[in-house]
Amino acid sequence: MARPRSVYRCAECGHEHPKWVGRCEACSAWNAVAEEPTTVVVAPKRVGRPEGTGRRARPLGEVEGDRLVRWTLGIPELDFVFGGGLVPGSMALIGGEPGIGKSTLLLQAAARMVESGRRVLYASGEESAEQIRLRADRLTEAAGGVLVLGETHLETVLDVTREVRADLLILDSIQTVFTDTLESAPGSVGQVRESAARLMRFAKDTGVAVIVVGHVTKGGTLAGPKTLEHIVDTVLYFEGETSLNYRLLRATKNRFGSVDELGVFSMTERGLIGVPNPSALFLEARSASTSGSAVTALMEGTRPVLVEVQALAARSGYGTPQRVATGLDPKRLAVLLAVLERRAGHNFGDLDVFVQVSAGVRLTEPGADLAVAAALVSSLKNLPTPADALFLGEIGLAGEVRPVGGVDRRLVEAGRLGFNRAFGSGRHTGAGGIRTVALDHVDELVRAFAA
Repeated sequence: MARPRSVYRCAECGHEHPKWVGRCEACSAWNAVAEEPTTVVVAPKRVGRPEGTGRRARPLGEVEGDRLVRWTLGIPELDFVFGGGLVPGSMALIGGEPGIGKSTLLLQAAARMVESGRRVLYASGEESAEQIRLRADRLTEAAGGVLVLGETHLETVLDVTREVRADLLILDSIQTVFTDTLESAPGSVGQVRESAARLMRFAKDTGVAVIVVGHVTKGGTLAGPKTLEHIVDTVLYFEGETSLNYRLLRATKNRFGSVDELGVFSMTERGLIGVPNPSALFLEARSASTSGSAVTALMEGTRPVLVEVQALAARSGYGTPQRVATGLDPKRLAVLLAVLERRAGHNFGDLDVFVQVSAGVRLTEPGADLAVAAALVSSLKNLPTPADALFLGEIGLAGEVRPVGGVDRRLVEAGRLGFNRAFGSGRHTGAGGIRTVALDHVDELVRAFAA
């Protein structure tokens, strides 16, 4: 038995409210609460499980460990981010800004899967079959064997998937589909959550791998409730500026592999091409003779990546100096500036400070602190950093330089690109033919430039 009613849900986090409010009580988002007509199904009273039926709990040691099977997608960078390939019966979510390349990459992966003998259904609620064909004609891959379907009704998409016996279902996008179990409009929080749950059950019951595309909000997060990310097995984010010719694909959740893996792609007229050596791409435009530049090595999952940090300190033309950070948390920049001024005697109080990271990469680990500080001091003193030097270390509030993890892999990657020295904590040991130079405090940075 069902009774109709309306609920007020936040489009950002999915929290339900008894009435309309201008600001969500859960996530504090403004003007995100909207009314959704829905149908609540009253389930019959459960009387218990009949004797002798159901499943038996058993010790974990008795459970046989099956070997995990993966399907390679034919694109090495995409397989790397997935953890080695796509797992049958799994569900993955790929998010990103419009025009970033999500649909192009998935169509390329579909074409490669068909070449390997798999059946792929590409269901789109945003484009017609003719529009998909126009994009396919521009790709290097031959996508003529990919099955396409323009449909927004979820039940129809699932029925067609069963009829064609597809191994992989690609749904572009989950915000455009709707299910008959709810009366709300497509794209609403309820529809997105219920559609994702139905797709997940379908994947587990049939063994079909499912990849869905998700839109992002203005804040850069996936649209819909946060539970959408909890439902799926893998969450991938497409990053990068649409004006640049490269894209970053990052795994933020992966039940079958390592998280925080990073794949790098170059956008061309014929589709996306994987970049096997991202460090060389990120450093190709670096000028070693210019002040305000320092190189560090990040650990993106299991892959070390070298990036350039640029800084500019200039006399302020306004009453209050500006602090602009691109690719770095502004609060972290404020902390580093305070440490450099208080512990090392470098005065940035009356200067505008600008910091940016090459290639649109974000510095999220504290191991890049020393590189940011080195770039700032280099710009302030107008002294270029050594061209063959790497900066690795976390900076504490007392100005001490602390060690970072995964040093050996970072140094081996730097050695492949021609770096000879690494400035950092005295606890670091050399690897990959690179000599480590100990820096115990930030006031030793100027000495490192002259070394």
